[in-house]
Amino acid sequence: MVSNSTHDVSSCSGCGAPIRWTVTATRKRQAVNPEPDPKGNLAVYADGTGRLRSRGLTKERPALEHLEWQAMPHQATCPRPAPRRTAQPRQRTGVRATRWQGWQR
Repeated sequence: MVSNSTHDVSSCSGCGAPIRWTVTATRKRQAVNPEPDPKGNLAVYADGTGRLRSRGLTKERPALEHLEWQAMPHQATCPRPAPRRTAQPRQRTGVRATRWQGWQR
C-alpha cells in the first residue's frame, strides 16, 4: 500500500500536479498519480531498495499481487502534458571506406 509520506512526490512539469516516478520492467521512468485509483491500469509496488516499480495490469496478470496498489498513469490525466522530446538525427561524419580507397576484406 502507498505510504502517506511525501518524500518521493514531485510535481509534473506540465500541470504542476503531484506525481510519483516509477520504473517499469523495461527500465523506463513512468509518472503515476500519487494516490491509488481503482480505475488505473498499473500495479505499483516498492522493491527491496524502496524504489517504486510499476507493471501493467494485463489479461495474464489482471489482479494486484501482495503489496501492490492500483495507480493511474499521470499521462492519462494530465491537462497539459509536457511535449515529448524527439531524438535528433545523428550527424554523420567521416568517410566510409570503399574498395577504391584501399578497403580490403
